[in-house]
Amino acid sequence: MQEFKITNKNKDVILALGGESTGNFSAYKNGKIYFSEDFGDLLDDINYSKFKSELYKFLKSNKIKPNIILSDLHPLFHTTILAQELAKKYKAKYIPVQHHLAHIFSAIGDQIVERGVCSVKREALGIACDGTGYGYDEKIWGGEAFKIQYAKYNTQNTRIGHLENQIMIGGEIAIKEPARLLISILSKFLEKKDAYKYVKKYYSKNEFELLWNQLQQNFNCIETSSTARILDAVSVLLEFSKNESLSKHGPVDLLEKNSTIPYQIKPVVEFNEIEKMWILKTTPLFKYLIKNLHKDKKRLAATAQKYIADGLLEITRRCHPEFISGSREILKQVQHDNVFFAGGMANNKIISSILELKGVYTNKKIPRGDAGLSFGQTFYYLLTNSRD
Repeated sequence: MQEFKITNKNKDVILALGGESTGNFSAYKNGKIYFSEDFGDLLDDINYSKFKSELYKFLKSNKIKPNIILSDLHPLFHTTILAQELAKKYKAKYIPVQHHLAHIFSAIGDQIVERGVCSVKREALGIACDGTGYGYDEKIWGGEAFKIQYAKYNTQNTRIGHLENQIMIGGEIAIKEPARLLISILSKFLEKKDAYKYVKKYYSKNEFELLWNQLQQNFNCIETSSTARILDAVSVLLEFSKNESLSKHGPVDLLEKNSTIPYQIKPVVEFNEIEKMWILKTTPLFKYLIKNLHKDKKRLAATAQKYIADGLLEITRRCHPEFISGSREILKQVQHDNVFFAGGMANNKIISSILELKGVYTNKKIPRGDAGLSFGQTFYYLLTNSRD
């Protein structure tokens, strides 16, 4: 159990239960934050049993009776259900925290614990990239940009942009078979017979026909803005990965491992009038890859990751106060010293290094992925509900 002291006047006793794929919990009391170990995937009964056992032992030994209990927004997570049960037991207020906001606040909190003072600038921008996170619109998010505007009584956390939504044919099975997402993307600019050329290694003609028809009928098809899903599809297209994901972020790890020097390609960022936010278009990336598939695939691998990093950085530039209030010439001069990057994809050295070179802050003490989620949930509450 790690402990961090911060200067904060919040009198609440907080318990945060994190997410599910990487179990961890945090607590806050009298200016001290307690941060647990990583218990692994809580879908594993043994891991979940240990998680609960250590949680109850911790609460009892430290005489912690929370009046605020936090969990992920996903309604079916073990930790969400447990949080609701504990809220009834302790007669505490239960608050679900959106997954990617928790990631961003883990980076903000990470910076704070290094200084020991719970104070922040009036406005921050955050980027969160990972595989899966339940969004407010009940879609699967995973390539997100937020604007955080602090106020004493009404802090606003606004989603300002995301990766273009792509279709996961068959829902979650597309996580295990990345070529399903690849098919849905290729269908946007290729005829059926041409799209099949790029996935025939993975599917027979009959299997492909079934998937194509399923996509056209929009049957069991789920939209996602996930960074990991996009890079999984790139990894399969470039043949660095098989059409399978045997470990978390496995195809992306292979893509990163096989990357060299990127080609230059300008990310396509467009403002969506319906959503009222910026969209990093990922379909143009795949058009580029298909057109240049004869080139060095290791350079193409690096290009795809750089495209994501540059595109999300572009969104934060366009939402930065210095850019909004000034001319477009300011765009290249905007500083990113109050921009934060977190989530599982923040462990990707190519993406994170590009952002860090621009001044974006990434976690130094707390895990960047789901293992730091409860820590982020805790700071989400502290900074949303307390201004010293």
